[in-house]
Amino acid sequence: MRYLLDVNALVALGIFHHRFHDRVNAWITSQEGAHWLTCSITELGFARVIAQTPDYGFTVQQARTLLLSLKKNGKLLLSFLPDGNDISLLPTWVKSPKQTTDGHLVQLASANGAVLATLDEGIPGAFLIP
Repeated sequence: MRYLLDVNALVALGIFHHRFHDRVNAWITSQEGAHWLTCSITELGFARVIAQTPDYGFTVQQARTLLLSLKKNGKLLLSFLPDGNDISLLPTWVKSPKQTTDGHLVQLASANGAVLATLDEGIPGAFLIP
């Protein structure tokens, strides 16, 4: 199985004291043979969230370094998924501005034989990390 990790899953994975770190880490560990993906949106979102959250204490450069180290982790095998989808592919269930990125990521994953793995409930077509 191929999973595009949502921003919240990447943040939880990268920040050891995040309240969902153990949940995401346990799920990833249990998925033998899975392929893990990031994309421009999830990588930039990761850097933005951990650099702007005072509890994490990261600069943008430190967030970049952390994500690059996660991507080089031999156990995780994070691959980059290029994004060639434009707004014409946005799912019809997207009705509010808050849903645009979720809809785009679900469609991007699907178009590349993957599924969006997230901690957000209620995203149609996404996999909720247990």
